[in-house]
Amino acid sequence: MSKCDTEPRTSDLSLTAILYALSDETRLQMVDTLAEAEYVDCGSFDVDAPKSSLSYHFRVLVSSGIIGRKKVGTAIHNRLRREDLNERFPGLLDAVLEARRNSA
Repeated sequence: MSKCDTEPRTSDLSLTAILYALSDETRLQMVDTLAEAEYVDCGSFDVDAPKSSLSYHFRVLVSSGIIGRKKVGTAIHNRLRREDLNERFPGLLDAVLEARRNSA
């Protein structure tokens, strides 16, 4: 199993980058999906967007440090970096996801 893409170290997580990544409804929906599972393959997200747009959204989520990715064979497994996010910004992710669910 190998990592793919470059994700920032926990100490390098930027609040501005995280808030920017979470400001888009598609990315927020992807994060919400990841919050319910340990790993989600790229093709398993129920998002109404073309593949090129999804690639962009994945790139934003990885570069902000919200998700991590591992390549297993030909599949890419995405995971929410919940522990890292909570270490750097305690409660932020849970507050954002709870607010999203309460506003739906």
